[in-house]
Amino acid sequence: MDFAPVLTEHESLDCRLPARQTVPVVVASPHSGSIYPASFLEQAAVPLSALRRAEDAFVDELFAAAPSLGMPFIAARFPRSYVDANREPYELDPAMFEGPLPRPLNHRTTRVAAGLGMIPRVAASGEAIYRGRVPSETIEHRLDSCWRPYHRTLSLLVEQTYSSFGGALLIDAHSMPSSASTLGTRDRSQQVDIVLGDNHGEACAPEFTAAAERWFRARGLRVLRNQPYAGGFTTQRYGRPALARHTLQIEINRSLYMDEARHERLPVVGVVARIMSGLLETMAEQARETLLPPRPLAAE
Repeated sequence: MDFAPVLTEHESLDCRLPARQTVPVVVASPHSGSIYPASFLEQAAVPLSALRRAEDAFVDELFAAAPSLGMPFIAARFPRSYVDANREPYELDPAMFEGPLPRPLNHRTTRVAAGLGMIPRVAASGEAIYRGRVPSETIEHRLDSCWRPYHRTLSLLVEQTYSSFGGALLIDAHSMPSSASTLGTRDRSQQVDIVLGDNHGEACAPEFTAAAERWFRARGLRVLRNQPYAGGFTTQRYGRPALARHTLQIEINRSLYMDEARHERLPVVGVVARIMSGLLETMAEQARETLLPPRPLAAE
């Protein structure tokens, strides 16, 4: 039986801070949320199982070592099919809504055209999520209860990191369905394991992308850059290399660690989590080299 707990405002975020932040790195998981408001499920024309296919399931667990490594960690608890935190706040399809809109909407994007705005119109299967048009007051309600708290907190973590270290690296953690990882082919030998998105070099210094690619390739994983995922709103908003603020998006092939049909962890999930923990250590070292001033030589 499909079941989802009721989402309250206090449950919209999971923010875990280290006892002391020791490295200029912040880790975020905007799409691993799985708490579905009852009112949303009542509006839905598709079952919960269809909605859950949009989740970056268990990604928050794969990167859970971040606080123990001296890095702040934030994860959305609201599901992506309810609010997509990796979209602009008013990146929406006006045809979805009934009633006066709060302001003009940014509807001329490829993501909105695909039904994947800040409030998605379609599920991962392509089916319409809602039975009818959505009340327009839903827009501000979801922004206030989910989108804005997430980005206020993430912005604060990034700015505090910058203030403490003089620079910041944001790791934006995601997963991708195995169907997307084959890049349109049916040849499983061509499957991609990891996609690194740096907005085609605009979101972070090349040293960070190269360091992550070396780490994954050394563990036998197939890696692509920016194809098919170059990054979304988060890389565009927080990636400002010229201002010493860097963002790298990481997409992990779900078939590496979960049974996509059953929505269950595979026994190998612990191995993948250790790989991601090692990646964070690698990125922390790269951040020290790239962002922190060199230590003065000791006097002889």
